[in-house]
Amino acid sequence: MSTSSTQSRGVNRRINSLQSSGRHSREGSPRPRKRIISPNDAYTYALRVAYLSYLLQPRSRRTQHVPAPRTQLQRSSSSINDLMKDFTLLRDSKSTRFPHGFTTELEKRLTGVLMGKEKRPEYNDATIKRTFAAFFNAFTEQGFKKRMEKDRRVEDLVLIFFSNATKELQKGKPPGDDTWKFMVDRHLALFVRLISLVLKDHDWVRDRPELTNRLATLENKLLVHDQDLADASQRNGGAGGSTIEVIMPLSFEVKDMPLVQVVARVFSLTHAQVQSDINKNKSVWTEKAALQDLKIYQSYLNLNTRRTLRSDDFDLEAGYEAWKKAEGPDLSQMMLAIVQSNPELAKSTPGGSLPHFNSSTTGSETSDSGYSDMSRKLSDQSEGSSYVIDQPVDMSGLAISDDIPDSGDNPYTFIPTEPRAYYRFILSQALTQDIKDQNPQPCEASDIKLLTKQSTELLNEICLRWRIPKVSRVVLFLDVIREKYLDDEIGLDGLDAAFNFIKEPLSESKKNSPHVSSIMFDRTLWPVADFALNQQILTSLHDALLRDVYDALQHCYDQKPPSLGPVVYILESHIYDDPSFSTTPEELDLFSKQVEDGLRQQAQGIYRGYLEKELPEDHSVWEFFHVIQLGKAVLKLAERVQKRYRKTPEIMGVNPFVILVETILPMYAEDARDIVARILELARSRGEDVDIQDGFDLYKELVEIRRIHAQALPKVPFAFHIEDLLADFVWRWIRMTDENVPKWVDQAIKQDHFKVRTQIADHVPSEDERHSVSVIDIFRSFNEIISQIAHLNWDDDLQYAKFMTALGRSVGSGLARYCEVIEQKFSKEMDRLTPEQEATANQTRQEKWMQLAKDAWNNKEKIEPFQFFPESFVKLNNIEFATYQLDKLEHEVNVDACAEVIQKNTPPVTQRERKVTNYVFSIKIVEAEDLKACDINGLSDPYVVLGDEYQKRLAKTRIIYGNLNPRWEETVDITTQGPLNIIATVWDWDTLGDHDCVGRTSIKLDPSHFGDFLPREYWLDLDTQGRLLLRVSMEGERDDIQFYFGKAFRTLKRTERDMTRIITDKLSAYISHCLSRRALRSMLSKGITMSSVSSYFNRNRPQPVPQGPTQVDITNALKPLFAYFDDNFAIMNQTLTSTAMIMVMSRLWKEVLVTIEALLVPPLSDKPSQQRPLTQQELDIVFKWLQLLFDFFHAVDEDTGEANGVPLDVLKSPKYHDIQSLNFFYFDSTENLIRTSERMASATAARQQAQRNRLSAPASLSSPSFGGAAGLLGMTSTRRSKSIMLSRNLGTMKKAKEEKRKEAQAEPNDDMILRILRMRPEAQKYLRDRSRQKERLAAAAAAEMIVRQSLLAGGGRMLGSTPRR
Repeated sequence: MSTSSTQSRGVNRRINSLQSSGRHSREGSPRPRKRIISPNDAYTYALRVAYLSYLLQPRSRRTQHVPAPRTQLQRSSSSINDLMKDFTLLRDSKSTRFPHGFTTELEKRLTGVLMGKEKRPEYNDATIKRTFAAFFNAFTEQGFKKRMEKDRRVEDLVLIFFSNATKELQKGKPPGDDTWKFMVDRHLALFVRLISLVLKDHDWVRDRPELTNRLATLENKLLVHDQDLADASQRNGGAGGSTIEVIMPLSFEVKDMPLVQVVARVFSLTHAQVQSDINKNKSVWTEKAALQDLKIYQSYLNLNTRRTLRSDDFDLEAGYEAWKKAEGPDLSQMMLAIVQSNPELAKSTPGGSLPHFNSSTTGSETSDSGYSDMSRKLSDQSEGSSYVIDQPVDMSGLAISDDIPDSGDNPYTFIPTEPRAYYRFILSQALTQDIKDQNPQPCEASDIKLLTKQSTELLNEICLRWRIPKVSRVVLFLDVIREKYLDDEIGLDGLDAAFNFIKEPLSESKKNSPHVSSIMFDRTLWPVADFALNQQILTSLHDALLRDVYDALQHCYDQKPPSLGPVVYILESHIYDDPSFSTTPEELDLFSKQVEDGLRQQAQGIYRGYLEKELPEDHSVWEFFHVIQLGKAVLKLAERVQKRYRKTPEIMGVNPFVILVETILPMYAEDARDIVARILELARSRGEDVDIQDGFDLYKELVEIRRIHAQALPKVPFAFHIEDLLADFVWRWIRMTDENVPKWVDQAIKQDHFKVRTQIADHVPSEDERHSVSVIDIFRSFNEIISQIAHLNWDDDLQYAKFMTALGRSVGSGLARYCEVIEQKFSKEMDRLTPEQEATANQTRQEKWMQLAKDAWNNKEKIEPFQFFPESFVKLNNIEFATYQLDKLEHEVNVDACAEVIQKNTPPVTQRERKVTNYVFSIKIVEAEDLKACDINGLSDPYVVLGDEYQKRLAKTRIIYGNLNPRWEETVDITTQGPLNIIATVWDWDTLGDHDCVGRTSIKLDPSHFGDFLPREYWLDLDTQGRLLLRVSMEGERDDIQFYFGKAFRTLKRTERDMTRIITDKLSAYISHCLSRRALRSMLSKGITMSSVSSYFNRNRPQPVPQGPTQVDITNALKPLFAYFDDNFAIMNQTLTSTAMIMVMSRLWKEVLVTIEALLVPPLSDKPSQQRPLTQQELDIVFKWLQLLFDFFHAVDEDTGEANGVPLDVLKSPKYHDIQSLNFFYFDSTENLIRTSERMASATAARQQAQRNRLSAPASLSSPSFGGAAGLLGMTSTRRSKSIMLSRNLGTMKKAKEEKRKEAQAEPNDDMILRILRMRPEAQKYLRDRSRQKERLAAAAAAEMIVRQSLLAGGGRMLGSTPRR
């Protein structure tokens, strides 16, 4: 075991009997036992020490002048008036006046003379200063200063000085003594010289040379024989002489005793009372008595009596030896100081008993008590204070035991019987008195804080005379501070200052003392009583401070709680860091537990107060508002407490914020649950609904409280599931929103004029200005309803996903309504009659037939450009804008994540029963063949109308003009809950009269036939002639957010496509007119001539080879079409957005390709065609037209090379490549074409079989079907249709489109060869056989698909149910 630990254990053993066992609060803390000291006794001994300090202080010395033998001197002038004649004669001269600002500078110079700052020696004489002071008082009088600043005359200043100097120097002089008159002249001369110096220092001499000369003359007149005023021989009125220093005798008056005055102040006595006590006892309180006290103390020290410290008073012998070693030199130095103060004492004291002063003693033998320089201190005079010996920190003292000596009276005159008790009493009295002072000025270098400099000097002197050690002083000081703190006489600042005092580093003069260092930092060298008292002080303060901490923490939840920082700082910095203080963790834990219990009670009381304030007593009037207000009060309190203790969350092991939330948040959660349930129950009993917004507000408040609850109590679950309790409010809001969405849409359309939103008239609108306000309004509404739920921060993913699904359905229905109304308005605008058609309609029936006959005779087809409305293009822009806005909304909602959450939390298909009640049939009206001709030109203008069995119109296609084999490629969605009969009627559009019926057919849409959810194609024979091709697919309508968004996207895209197709249909008639066989014949024949007619009758003669048209002719043939396109594109470009413009141009390009394809080959069918093939020359012209049109639609800028038209990937579509492939097969022989078709068919079959072997589902065939049995049965389509789920956003739509294009390019087929063979009569049998082969392959693939899906679904369970994605 180490020595230090052994010593510490020994100290603890010794003090066990001195410490009390209990620890209480500040108010109940026990105080150490004190000796009862009477104030009068304490005052008497303090007065003795203060009076002794006065006796021993360095005596004041003064300078006394010894005059030289008097010599008679003559004055320089008879009177002052004669001396001032030079100035009075020039009274009004400006040159003899002082400059502006002179009086201020003179006042500063005079102040320097009086304060002794003047550097010239002649102004340092005391008499000179007295004279100048008398003048200064008169000079600074406000009336005289104002007069001087106004007149600035020299004579006024000189005369006033002369007058005051005469009065001052004449004082105390006997009658007949004229020596003072010479002193007046000389002092006046010094004053004149000072005026000249001020003028010279500020460079005013150059401006006033006359004034300077007259001042110099006056100074010379005042001096006798050019006397030097700085010479000492000219002082004392020119009498000369010398000076000597004499010691001033003691006055024995209290006014000359600084420490005695301090004693009077400390004990609240008058100077007269103190003076009376001194006068009574000054014969006893002498230097000799003080010397005798020291001798007696030295004798007791050598005899080791109880009147001094003994070895038993220290725990270690080393401590006693160190103290005793330092006492001897200290006593010797103090005796020497007394003898030097009163040398007469040396005569009555034996020489051997007095110490000898050795100022050169160095090394380890040097006394560290601070008295080695005593002679110097005795010779120095402290300015403004009495003599104070610098007491060392290792100074020993008398016996510090509280026990009274056993025998004998007090042998001392100046030392009381119990120095510690008396010193403590005086210290407490001085501290109390200083605290009462308004602004005490603590000594900057004082060893004791909180005391004035005068009190500090008195206490230092007492400790010096009573031999009280530094350690005892520190401990007693802390004991008094403890007492004052417990009595609330000082606060925490004073307590902190006291502790900082005892921790201050030692001064440089004492750091080298080994005893000083050891006694202060090694507490084993302390006297046992001091060590024990120090522990008692720390324990008492600790208990008191803990009580303060407890009291402060009990108010920590108040609006303005008391500050805990100072208390905790003192505990941590001064109590717990002190090595003498000891406590156990159990005690601190017990305190923390008590604080926590108190804080919980406080928190409960605060919450009960909130509950009484915010919640009415009558349960029937409870509202969500009350719960919200209660929650806000709780949150406000929690946030305030959290912010208050953010930097220091724990105080003495207690976290007020955690205790608060642990207490009030569970209470609030339980109360909120019960109150809300009660409110809802009352509302249901009354048949009322609680306001939805109140439910939302309550949810936000409860969620915030739950967030704080989770942060503070992560392992404690919240009292109830908020979302389950308040979900009904969201569903009510969603149902209300779903009802309002169609109204919002109709209102937005009603208020929209469908104009571009240009801010400046005749200004080209930007891309963002080309859509109207209705689409902006409806998407603003959609975003608001989505944000309303999103801003709730609903903390249940499954419920949130279901909310978004329901809102997705509302958004989809709103967009469907918008598309329906917009398309109706658009169709109405596009179906209006042209002016020529209106004129024709006003003709009589006979006029109409005559005009038609005339046009037919002239072979005239009237092709007139259509006049588009800008409003129509704005509607198309709106649909395009809506598509991009919906895609943006889809990403913001995170549709895929919502669907994934629902799928994860939904049982598998085998664990649930799911019935699909709604089915969505997508019917694509593809084309018709061999229709009946209803017009006199042998053609028809067909369009298709779909209706149900109750004659309700469901859809209508566009009109295809002048075509018996039309191709519409239009899709319509029909929703049904069961089987539905669809009647398809083909009509011929007529300008005159009613429209003619071309033919009818029907189809039954039965969901049970589409259990595999694969598309099917139906060739339906019309009741007259010809047939109609329909492609039908079905999807089960599902409560799925992806389904709703996909359906909305498909609705927008179909509306956009249909509106674009209507626009292009207005231009397609002219395209068909320009790209027709008639146009080819016209170019080749260049008109009918008589020679061509005669050649018809001479067919048997050899004909010359016709010369084909040139490239210029071919280009010129398309110029009308290009001009037509340019005119219409210019109109469109003013309103359509760039994206819509490209979309229209792309659709026109498709029309061009379809027209050229129809020009080259007939449609695909198993029947021979009457269409004749083109000649090689005609084929070349057609392909040149195709290239010219390709370049026109690509629109490459010749300067920049940048394409401004349709992109290349759109131009080079699969149909474009199919048309290009015709060049290789068009003129090939029938046999070669059949062999090529068979080879391609075999390759396609092998590829499909390999794909079926790799995949679980059969691959889709790439060729459309023919008629026959497969058409009647509804043969499965060879290509997967565009499902709603593949259209749920722009990304999936783009991806599906790209895959379709790649599939078409990767799987070449023989369709074009079969279409060429239709124009070869000899290939009729092969066409029929090939059609049957395709039917068999398609039927086998469909059967295999059904079997596979049935096996995967578990024996046909997929039938009639919606598959899970």
